[in-house]
Amino acid sequence: MSPSQSEVVFEGISASPGIAHGRAFIYRKSELEVPEYQVPLDKRAGEFERLNHALMQTRGQISAIRDEVKQNLGEAEARIFDAHLMVLEDQALIGETEREVETTGKNVEACFNTVAQRYIQAFSEIDDEYLRERAGDIRDVASRVLHALLGQTAESLSEHLGSHIVIADEIAPSDAASLDRSSALGLVTASGGKTSHAVIVARSMNIPAVVGVREAMDAIAADEEVIIDGYDGLLILRPSEETLFRYGKIRQEKAALEQRLLKAVGERSVTTDGHLVPLRANIEKEDECQLVKDHCGEGVGLFRSEYLYLAVPKVPDEESQYRAYRTVAEAFGDEPVVIRTLDLGGDKPMTGAPHLFPREDNPFLGFRAIRFCLKHRDIFKNQLRAILRASAHGNVHIMFPMISGVAELQQAKAVLEECRQELRAEGIPFNEDMPVGSMIEIPSAALTADQLAPECAFFSIGTNDLIQYLIAIDRVNDRIAHLYEPTHPAVLRVLAEVVEKARTAGVKVSVCGEMAGDPLYVPLLIGLGVDELSMTPPLLPAAKYLIRSMSLTEAQELAREALTLASGAEIEARCVQFFREHMRSA
Repeated sequence: MSPSQSEVVFEGISASPGIAHGRAFIYRKSELEVPEYQVPLDKRAGEFERLNHALMQTRGQISAIRDEVKQNLGEAEARIFDAHLMVLEDQALIGETEREVETTGKNVEACFNTVAQRYIQAFSEIDDEYLRERAGDIRDVASRVLHALLGQTAESLSEHLGSHIVIADEIAPSDAASLDRSSALGLVTASGGKTSHAVIVARSMNIPAVVGVREAMDAIAADEEVIIDGYDGLLILRPSEETLFRYGKIRQEKAALEQRLLKAVGERSVTTDGHLVPLRANIEKEDECQLVKDHCGEGVGLFRSEYLYLAVPKVPDEESQYRAYRTVAEAFGDEPVVIRTLDLGGDKPMTGAPHLFPREDNPFLGFRAIRFCLKHRDIFKNQLRAILRASAHGNVHIMFPMISGVAELQQAKAVLEECRQELRAEGIPFNEDMPVGSMIEIPSAALTADQLAPECAFFSIGTNDLIQYLIAIDRVNDRIAHLYEPTHPAVLRVLAEVVEKARTAGVKVSVCGEMAGDPLYVPLLIGLGVDELSMTPPLLPAAKYLIRSMSLTEAQELAREALTLASGAEIEARCVQFFREHMRSA
């Protein structure tokens, strides 16, 4: 094999697990040329009619895709396209397009494209990965509307694809939905993230996927041989015989492990020496309850309530929120459902009320979460009343995000007490003893955990933001994301200190950030004294399997050793060693 034909390994982000081996199909979506011209005043009504017709046509296309996905994959996956249908109903998007036509006098295609690009840009700049990926949904819908306006048919990936591994800059959700398991062996994208709707569809089809491989499009030619490693996030070009043999063995080992995980999922998450670690789930919407149950989650450790406020034309009222919270509370009965109050602002503006969120130079440290809620008490009280009412129907807990110290927490609790008094006066039932907790995700909260503890029934550590703030790393900045280090000694020391202060006050500690769902760090967190873990539902089986393979004593020894090490790399290596030993021995 000549040097030019040697094996090349590209690193990306694991998005859908599995191994795929095949030939590359390079998918380059042709740029849509949008004409721009002036429309006489007496013809502009016709432009609005054309827009309405295009919206109706696109609605029909997406509804058909939704029906097909429901039939092939199920209702949960089909709901992805509800977000697309909501884009078509977005009065802000439609209204801005009509105003653009009236103001500029240009044709409706040009105006719709201008407005859609504004929305795509705004969502692309959001810190939250899930919300940032919604830019892809808007791009997908906008492309369909523009094709309809131009009288063209949108090209389909499935029309060109044989039995190949798809490599693309980005894959639209509707393209992913049109794929066939037998033809799309795997997916690789240069951009996008683990929460893109295209990736969610791929996972549902058990198609391995790797995202963020920026060099792939330029480095790989059509029909070249590649391997996707959806476990470690690798794309291997022109694999050697040795690599092919190694991945054949990995496939066999992973298949055997998945069988063991399935067997363990229905068991209790208890260590070999009898220590119970409740494993709960992180959810965004009420329709995810069945997913949690399918993975045997013990209730909800984090209900991200802000998703009820996003991509809707107006701020949700008390009644609609109450129905959503009640649905989740009733679904889990005696199991806890921890609802985090609104965590919007700065980089996550509310679609239905953008005027409430000023543009900021540094949204990470800006007007968000509890700061926004204490300023806009009408919105805050609507949510608190809805949560209190839902507490009459299950084991509901409430927690406040972005708390920086005890004064802020006391202010939030005072507003909660106002809502209690109002409901009592109105004769509306609620749980008078509903547990109230605080997120620990700002260094100042961690350092004053001893002051916060007497005000709380529990702590929930949000490791994503805590790590970001502790070591001054923007985890979505490509240039420095590699410095985002969960095992940094400072992170471990702060976690240990928070747990110790909470234990002294008799307050339980949960972790709901990404660390909780990573099997590498599960033993470390338990060894540090964390009581409960909450994670994305599909991650629950691996965490449970690992907990059942180790003793609490071993986890505590791991944590003690980690706290003596001087670098994150050393701690990471020790966690990897512990993980491999216990996954093999279980």
